[in-house]
Amino acid sequence: MPHPEPSSVTLRTHRWPFGVVLVAAIFITTLCLANAQTKPQSSGPLAQVLQPLVDNHIVAGAVALVANKNKVIDVETVGYADLATHSPMHSNDEFWIASMTKPMTAAAVMMLVDEGKVKLDDPVEKYLPEFKGQMVRAVKPEKLNDPGEYHGALVPQSHPFTVREMLCHTAGLLFRSSVIEQHGVFDQHPLVEAVRAYASEPLIYQPSTDYSYSNEDFNIAGRIIEVVSGMPYEKFMQQRLFNPLGMTDTTFWPSREQISRLAKSYKTKADGTGMVEVPIVQLTLPLDDHLHRYPLPAGGLFSTAHDATCFMQMLFNNGTFQGNKILSEAEVHEMTKVQNNGLEHAPYGFGLHIWRNKFGHNGAYKTSMLAFPDSGAILVVMVQIGSGFNDKVLSPLDAVAEKLATDAAR
Repeated sequence: MPHPEPSSVTLRTHRWPFGVVLVAAIFITTLCLANAQTKPQSSGPLAQVLQPLVDNHIVAGAVALVANKNKVIDVETVGYADLATHSPMHSNDEFWIASMTKPMTAAAVMMLVDEGKVKLDDPVEKYLPEFKGQMVRAVKPEKLNDPGEYHGALVPQSHPFTVREMLCHTAGLLFRSSVIEQHGVFDQHPLVEAVRAYASEPLIYQPSTDYSYSNEDFNIAGRIIEVVSGMPYEKFMQQRLFNPLGMTDTTFWPSREQISRLAKSYKTKADGTGMVEVPIVQLTLPLDDHLHRYPLPAGGLFSTAHDATCFMQMLFNNGTFQGNKILSEAEVHEMTKVQNNGLEHAPYGFGLHIWRNKFGHNGAYKTSMLAFPDSGAILVVMVQIGSGFNDKVLSPLDAVAEKLATDAAR
């Protein structure tokens, strides 16, 4: 209903002494701050696992969401998004989801596979000629993900690495480039420039002979999306994935309003008495700078628990979300099955870790999204922990999520 014009509204005003107004304003503000700081914590089964982690200074705060393929079953929050201001964690707070970006990038590649524009067993050099003639280190380094100096003779590839090998981390690429990412900041180069640097470095082993988790793999995937689709990677992601899934809070450049909802990152103090804030050193500030920051297909996204759930629901519904067909069932199957032959005892699909009873991905600051096919549960956990965190402390949430999903199905 349209609002009436100001001329059609009769305004009744009262003149209050300035001192009364000031005291009232201070009282109301103080009351609001007190309510915010003493907001009751969630007390459900998810919070029962998470609250002790807050009490023991292991996490500052967290959002945990359980869903099935059709609806959200439970969402609970504990702790604080900002310890300095005692701002409580809210279910719509933003988080840097880091490598949870990878399965989303993989899904975008699979859209092009669906359309016949990309083939999984094609060599990557077919789409990106700069990789033609790339060489391989004859001696595999002891630390595969260390981008330091590698020594030894160079030999030809046994075969040019393929799109399939790239999407499951068996291409032989470094974790990050020793040429352009020397200081651990990942978002300062456009994809075309970054990929050119990757192609200038030799592979660290022959394709499909080993598994090494690699950001380069998925940044290359993003560049393939650009070349094949004819549009910037970030635009393709927005138009083809985020918009159809209703992921309105998922972005490479959070707005000022989204930054105001961004949970801060912490780590436990050495003496265990509290937590200290840590910056996101892998990204360039300010986060809303479109001129000097570039989208990172391997790990640049910010998102919310709700948005990540929408993505997982799409996978659980065989590529469909609320009537919108995003992927074919065949391509979802390719994403969610083991593609790397379980090398290094790390079964991996396309952008997804595959375990015996679940699949999903986590992020550098310990965010995670998991799906449990047997029970139909989806579990999204959002935290921001910079270092010194044992992921196993969150494992009890798996059983809670499966029970909630099983109970909801009855």
